[in-house]
Amino acid sequence: MERPDESLIIDADLRQQLEYQRNRTRGVGMFEFEVRELIAAQEARHAEKARWESSLDAMTPMQKRRAIVREVIESDGPSPSNLRYMHSSLAICGLPYKRLPEGEYEFERKQGRMAVVVEAGKLRAPDGSRVQQPVPYGPKPRLILAHLSTEAIRNRSATIDVAETLTAFMRELGFEKRGGERGNIKPFKEQLQALAACRMEISAWDGKRSATIDAKPFKGIELWMSDNPDQKSLWPSTVTFSQEFYQSLKDHALPIDVRALHAFANSARKLDLLFWLNYRLHSMKTQLVLDWKPLQMQFGDGFARERAFRAQMADDIEHIKSVFPKLPVKLTERGLILENADPEVLSIPKRLPKK
Repeated sequence: MERPDESLIIDADLRQQLEYQRNRTRGVGMFEFEVRELIAAQEARHAEKARWESSLDAMTPMQKRRAIVREVIESDGPSPSNLRYMHSSLAICGLPYKRLPEGEYEFERKQGRMAVVVEAGKLRAPDGSRVQQPVPYGPKPRLILAHLSTEAIRNRSATIDVAETLTAFMRELGFEKRGGERGNIKPFKEQLQALAACRMEISAWDGKRSATIDAKPFKGIELWMSDNPDQKSLWPSTVTFSQEFYQSLKDHALPIDVRALHAFANSARKLDLLFWLNYRLHSMKTQLVLDWKPLQMQFGDGFARERAFRAQMADDIEHIKSVFPKLPVKLTERGLILENADPEVLSIPKRLPKK
């Protein structure tokens, strides 16, 4: 019988097994049998990879992105290195999903006994004029805040070095930097400017007492940089959180897996739903049931009809569960049911690093 070709064994773990079998004190025949077994295992992996790639080819770009993220998460598991952070109040009461109508410069969202009010502001342009900014909206300000909040938590500083880190973060989420009117730099920059100009009021109450943080997220930021991706000044060199926002962030930072941000980076509603489910899993002790009416108040921006909103929520839950299949959430005629579970179902490690 022809000797098996050891070069067909490629994967590192299988090569390790090959060397282990080589060093065992047994006969040549038994070693060659083990080599053939390892070659068969390698061929099975190649076949599985081919099936996987074929299934990806049949998917839409967003389906493919979610499938790849799920595969990576299941392969690598939860890790502190993959954690990013978001202020828990913004995880519960998010920003608007779409640009507010012309002339509207205030947005409020309530959830339970917590509320966030965001007021648009103005920025000074290079020519000295003050330019009205919109209320931050869509997925991009959520992603920007997650990045800046993470840098602040990691470095224990209200001042964040942005110039290099934000470009790297965009790339990590699948946004390659492109300038021009239709590039992705301009919309990110517009939302960064909207965040720099806005004022946020974060409130909580319990029937007897109430507390409010009223602050601009950023104390200082230099804006109006170039949109040309070939220039280094794409972003400000630094951004400084206001002391009020920074202190509140340190006290109420919610961990998020960056791979989940990548999976849903194009949908503000899915990001909000993911943040909210994450927050609930960290805080709840028993089953949570939420009726359709409060669900629509929180996640139903743009939906006048409950039937249309229910259909959208069903799609959003299905997409999130396609990445996190162990997430114990379902929709019923009454509303949403979330069973108590460890945040590991969203790839959050049990033991978080000290902040």
